[in-house]
Amino acid sequence: MRIKRIVATLLLWSGMAAVAAAEPALKALIVDGQNNHNWKATTPLLKKALEETGLFTVDVVTAPGKGSSDYAQAMARFRPNFAGYSVVVMNYNGDDWPAETRKDLESYVAGGGGLVSVHAADNSFPNWKAYNEMIGLGGWGGRNEKSGPYVYWKDGRIVRDTSKGPGGSHGAQHPFLLEVRQPEHPITKGLPLKFRHAPDELYSLLRGPAKNLTVLATAYADPKFGGTGRNEPILMTIDFGKGRVFHTTMGHDAPRCRSVAFIVTLQRGAEWAATGKVTQAVPADFPGADQPRVRE
Repeated sequence: MRIKRIVATLLLWSGMAAVAAAEPALKALIVDGQNNHNWKATTPLLKKALEETGLFTVDVVTAPGKGSSDYAQAMARFRPNFAGYSVVVMNYNGDDWPAETRKDLESYVAGGGGLVSVHAADNSFPNWKAYNEMIGLGGWGGRNEKSGPYVYWKDGRIVRDTSKGPGGSHGAQHPFLLEVRQPEHPITKGLPLKFRHAPDELYSLLRGPAKNLTVLATAYADPKFGGTGRNEPILMTIDFGKGRVFHTTMGHDAPRCRSVAFIVTLQRGAEWAATGKVTQAVPADFPGADQPRVRE
């Protein structure tokens, strides 16, 4: 009888160990709630993409929405626990957060936390100095030459253009080709040097502090679609204190978030922001230069 109990206990322990081993080691927090884009449609796809890696458990925190009678009080109480996560994914473009919440995010990233900025998250907080340093480049919100230089790729190098003018532009949505500029970076290592993204807004004329900024991939903003005629940064990383930031300008709405180019670079960028490395293999359906690929 005693032997049976011992065997049962060992089986229980081994089962518990197997479950524990199967649980993702990384925790991600998606922040949404205000955006001039449809965050209610895109947040579930961001969550799905991260969970599909098997590396992340994902929580979502939704900031108060405008229009309620107690909005000011609710926003004043908005204070997520960033410190409990390996990476924070910004799907937010809206009103300023309380000062203590802004300080929490600054301290979290500077202390070694990971941050991911998705599409219009780089429109947010134009007057928050540290946030603009974290994302490197931003657009709209009154950004101009006082915000920092335009940054783009020309003749094999990064150009920092201090010309006067507003920050932020895009032409008509269209498929576009990304060109990898840092093929040995963990996020882009192993990816095709050229790959195509599904129709999306190609952000251009972004400007900002651009401190400790590395441009991983660019895309040509074709004038026939209303673009600048420049190779604009699409995928970037930024060092902020001890923390790592991955910035993608892709992901305008739900169909764009089903593009394999977006999904895979988001997954790899989030893992890198969280850990400093990428362990994921490049999937077989990753696109080349000819056609974008989309997952249902």
